[in-house]
Amino acid sequence: MSTTHIENLTELQSRVGSEVALSDWFEVSQERIDLFAETTEDRNWLHTDPARAARESPFKETIAHGFLTLSLLSELMKLAMSVGGVRMGINYGLNRVRFVRPVPAGARIRGRFVLAALEQIDGGVQALWNVSVEREGSVKPCCVAEWLVRYYV
Repeated sequence: MSTTHIENLTELQSRVGSEVALSDWFEVSQERIDLFAETTEDRNWLHTDPARAARESPFKETIAHGFLTLSLLSELMKLAMSVGGVRMGINYGLNRVRFVRPVPAGARIRGRFVLAALEQIDGGVQALWNVSVEREGSVKPCCVAEWLVRYYV
């Protein structure tokens, strides 16, 4: 899948209300889950112990932390699109996040980006992205979020 290139903020404005991009698939490996567990001090067996998860978890395997899935939004967006004519883009926060389905170790995910709103701010614009993180082979998304990104010119 190719990256969607948005030439400038005028073109981005014309995309309000539509799906702008869909990222390539991205694997969430057990190694990535383990590294995230170390970084965040969240070493719960549900994420880090495949043998115990196989025995005791309702999922029968380890799963990614919800916050790991959420933290991958930036990478998924980078895989999906680029916006030209801006000096920088920053993560401004989230309005709403839900972890709808688990992401098992080794699963592949992708991001679907719908531009819900775009408003002027000092020095640029603020975009409200409705993001769905989909898991390969699953009908329902694993994470849905309203994500605010600021683009400065």
